[in-house]
Amino acid sequence: MNALGKLVPGSASRWRRLCADVAELETQLIELSDAELRKQSLGLRYRAKSGEKLAALVPQGFALVREAARRTIGLRHFDVQLIGGAALFDGAIAEMDTGEGKTLTASLPLYMYALTGKGSHLATVNDYLAERDCHEMTPIYRALGLTVGVVLTDDVPDQRRAAYACDITYGTAKEFGFDFLRDRLLLRRMGRNMDDFLGGGSSHRWDESGEQPVQRQPHFVVVDEADSILIDEARTPLIISAMGDRIQKEVAATYLWAAEQVPQFEEDDHYESDQETNRITLTATGRQLVRDLPHPELLRTVGLIDLYEYMERAIKVSRDFLLERQYVVRDGEIVIVDEYTGRLAEGRKWRDGIHQAIEAKEGVEVTVPTGQAARITVQDLFLRYRKLSGMTGTAISAAREFRKIYKCRVMRVPTNRPVQRRSMEVCVFGNSDAKWQAIVAEVETMVAAGRPVLIGTRSIAKSEALSNLLDEAGIEHQVLNAKEIAQEAEIVALAGQAGRVTVATNMAGRGTDIKLAEGVAEAGGLHVICTEMHDAGRIDRQLVGRCGRQGDPGTHRQYLALNDDILKSGFDVQKALRWEDRGRTVTGPLSNLVGRFRRAQRRVERRHLRDRSLLLHHEQERKKVQREMGQDPYLDTAE
Repeated sequence: MNALGKLVPGSASRWRRLCADVAELETQLIELSDAELRKQSLGLRYRAKSGEKLAALVPQGFALVREAARRTIGLRHFDVQLIGGAALFDGAIAEMDTGEGKTLTASLPLYMYALTGKGSHLATVNDYLAERDCHEMTPIYRALGLTVGVVLTDDVPDQRRAAYACDITYGTAKEFGFDFLRDRLLLRRMGRNMDDFLGGGSSHRWDESGEQPVQRQPHFVVVDEADSILIDEARTPLIISAMGDRIQKEVAATYLWAAEQVPQFEEDDHYESDQETNRITLTATGRQLVRDLPHPELLRTVGLIDLYEYMERAIKVSRDFLLERQYVVRDGEIVIVDEYTGRLAEGRKWRDGIHQAIEAKEGVEVTVPTGQAARITVQDLFLRYRKLSGMTGTAISAAREFRKIYKCRVMRVPTNRPVQRRSMEVCVFGNSDAKWQAIVAEVETMVAAGRPVLIGTRSIAKSEALSNLLDEAGIEHQVLNAKEIAQEAEIVALAGQAGRVTVATNMAGRGTDIKLAEGVAEAGGLHVICTEMHDAGRIDRQLVGRCGRQGDPGTHRQYLALNDDILKSGFDVQKALRWEDRGRTVTGPLSNLVGRFRRAQRRVERRHLRDRSLLLHHEQERKKVQREMGQDPYLDTAE
């Protein structure tokens, strides 16, 4: 119980009582047969459906889940996991360190809210984690008489409807959102509203073909990697598109034309770049150049103002959207790389013509721009739930935003064992070449000591560039990035082996668990190398959290260079260029400059927070106007 002393003042006694009550009930449950345990659970469900307050049933419910887990999957919830489960039950964002068992912790509140018969959801970041977590936890729920389902990208409507009808449903935030929008469109086509559907029951036939919505009314959800989904992804709306009416050949030709002309446009002479808004604006000289350039026949009907916008967009993507960092080309298509997780964001497209401009830049088929049939933001999606909770390894720094937007408090859950993670001195170099060479040298030292090394990079391109340097140095290693997602579990399972080197994009900090092999702890544990600061400090802390799990030893070190992207993002271009120039002449570590990088990171974090706040404000205003006009705020009235 020592860990309870680390809780916020006044809460420790409450959690001590909960843990003591669960332990006392557990001693009684151990004597029951499997059939009797299931009967106890069904009795609890009857009490919940009969109107008994769910909070009063928490100790017995938690004890049942703990005992079922022990019997079915050989895991028994630690007291700190009971505390985390109670925080989630209360609608909080639980901050839990890597390796503390968030998946098992979530089983507690999911079970409790499922007892009401209204359904519990767990939303995570990708299909792999949703399917894995569902598979691992299903034996627990089935032993207690509950049904479990998972919603995956390739599922057809009947499979989705069956999954949502289960007591507990796992899936991604993206699929939950798109299913909501598809249901909304279906209901409008059928002349129904959401209240009519919710009152109609699952057997109600909606049309002659029997087509029905797939979801039920949102009740309770646990959002895994809550900071990634609820904050980092909050700026990305989920959109279902509708095809436009006119032939788009001239539009595709205009995108291609603009992409071809980009090399002729120079900054300050032909266009200006606003560092704060990331906008590109043509100057008078630039507009004149657009008019003077030869135009293909298909562009004859495109207006000049439109041509200016196409050109500005083409310049922007040539500067700010980089292959192998923001996106990859796969099977002739542009696939977005999520900037916070490093994973491929299947099914997503940039808005406002950015996606088409990138397609033109890369020479792949330019997709026909489409109208918008339905949309919902991540914020809106999860605020529709009656009870929202979340869990992540990094939430405290975003506590104010969670409280303001989602009305969720953040609770730091203590670790099961004391943390033995040690931070090593930050190293700053004048340029990237010196930094990468120093990283390779440190990897060699760690490997010689028999320690595994995890190296985090900001982009796919940098992970592959580092891989080339390690090859030249004769260091065996594995690369874990968005291109290797199918082999992710296998790679991560071996990342704690002695002398193992894993190069990863920041997705290594999400949903993966690196366990140390025998003898590695005695050698010092996993060593994590952060090669660059990310736009959000939370991402750096996620990567650091890969070492020192469950009381294991571990170390981490941050490497920086004066030409790192964070300085360019956090300060004006001229200042960043001066530091980059200085970096070409200085030699050796420059650790006294660490504060400069942290200031840049804080400025970027504030800018992103401002952008998210503006998005929330605009969305609220848009919905208010549409509701006043009697329109559905999630659907395009022109669809």
